[in-house]
Amino acid sequence: MDIRCKWSNGSELYMEYHDKEWGVPLHDDDKLFEFLILEGFQAGLSWSTILNKREAFRKAFDSFDAQIIAVYDEHKVAELLLNKGIIRNKLKINAAIKNAKAFLRIQAQYGSFDNYIWQFTNHKTIQNNFERDSDVPATTEVSDKMSKQLKKDGFSFVGSTICYAFMQATGMVNDHITSCFRYNQCRSLSV
Repeated sequence: MDIRCKWSNGSELYMEYHDKEWGVPLHDDDKLFEFLILEGFQAGLSWSTILNKREAFRKAFDSFDAQIIAVYDEHKVAELLLNKGIIRNKLKINAAIKNAKAFLRIQAQYGSFDNYIWQFTNHKTIQNNFERDSDVPATTEVSDKMSKQLKKDGFSFVGSTICYAFMQATGMVNDHITSCFRYNQCRSLSV
């Protein structure tokens, strides 16, 4: 039986996410945007809540197409607030719209969101060597810096804890514990 990071043992969905996505270096702008939005909705909630609602979020938010989300109007916000499949929080919904606009500006300025976001780790995965789940931090100096810059560039719901969770999810850091079977696999995927 494979050893996994303890946090992933909660459900089949958690295990699948841990085994296939978490910590894998991600460079696709659309997927990076999806994680940025989902991490924002996760604020104050468990990640399992988001994973369980992920497909409903994709449907409700037009497959996380930033071009479409950027022009959501009050009617669309009202529709989302009635959608029981997602987190119905007006501040977070408005932040998703604001973030779509900022995301599009960043793409235009940097050529891609990938170029912009990976600059915080010098365009490579930070390889950590934590032995226990309890060793993994909630924030770092890099996530603090990322959070400040994202806010300066017009993003919302991008505190340091959210930024660090985003970095973990998208493989900007490898925070699989060293005994986890995914640790070396994700390490080998890194540039």
